[in-house]
Amino acid sequence: MVTLAYAMTALLTAAAAIWCALALFYTAPGPPIVGYGLAALALLVPLGVAMAQHSIWHGAAAAGIVLAAVLAWYLSLTPPQDADWQSNVANLAHAELDGHRVTVHNVRNFDYRTETDYTPRWETRTYDISKLAGLDVFFSHWAGPAIAHTILSWSFSDGQHLAISIETRNRVGQRYSAIAGFFRQYPIYYVVADERDVIRLRTNYRGEHVWLYRLRTDDNTALALLFEYLGTINVLAASPDWYNALTANCTTTIRQHVRHFSPSGSPWSWRLLLNGYLPELLYDEGRLDRSLEFAELQAVSNIDARAVGASYSEFSDAIRVGLPNPRREKRLTTRGLTIVELRTDDGGISSSM
Repeated sequence: MVTLAYAMTALLTAAAAIWCALALFYTAPGPPIVGYGLAALALLVPLGVAMAQHSIWHGAAAAGIVLAAVLAWYLSLTPPQDADWQSNVANLAHAELDGHRVTVHNVRNFDYRTETDYTPRWETRTYDISKLAGLDVFFSHWAGPAIAHTILSWSFSDGQHLAISIETRNRVGQRYSAIAGFFRQYPIYYVVADERDVIRLRTNYRGEHVWLYRLRTDDNTALALLFEYLGTINVLAASPDWYNALTANCTTTIRQHVRHFSPSGSPWSWRLLLNGYLPELLYDEGRLDRSLEFAELQAVSNIDARAVGASYSEFSDAIRVGLPNPRREKRLTTRGLTIVELRTDDGGISSSM
């Protein structure tokens, strides 16, 4: 038991020191040399105390004190609202509700020539929620089969599509780092966009491999999720929050939204982290079309070739050619539907039917 306790104490001490070192390395203010120095101290102080006292317990106590100090400072960090943002995340979207109509400002619809050469175009668009026709999910693979970027897109019977991608808001000259993403480096950013922007960018200019699955969902659920997104988008327009590569990323954040209106509707799974395998989970849960075996559905759902060959004006229709569309429960109707805007203390919007 003593040996086990000793080993566990040493492991926890090392984990605390490493976390403190990484947190200080990535978030310490000032030039990089400051971060390097503080990170080194976070590692060396517990080790030095343990060696000086010839006791792992004294080292653990020192690590605990360092952890408490670093954690108190770390949790005080607040994301910036104003900064020299990269042009593709320069504007924050926000939404307004008037009856059945949702007006969304700063919908991104850039004209791309390459991934980095584009003409910015921010638009105001209005969507009639009584014409909600479906909800689709995109998986864009950029780092092998296990890791994907997840994007939701709401379809309307008038031909409009509202795609929302949860990403990081980077400053000019700042690049995304998967490790830094765990340490309060980037505000979370909801890209509200035309599919010809946020999807076509990935298929046609980044060369990512993208799959599109049409979800089996009733209209009330799709609408509730849309309002969850728009409420958060309004909150973030007034009060930014941090992105986190584990707890607040492109996929785990979707689960948080779903759990707000359906606490039992989104059980935890390891495939939320290795989200490249999430489509198979959705298939097993009956949330995708089941008329095909999963391997067949996966094959037909890859849109790479269709996207590259699609004209700009027909992009959203072209990438859906041949995709099975699971039958949805049609609950949402214009008759007797009342949507009212509820301004909460934090600036969100919600619906009442």
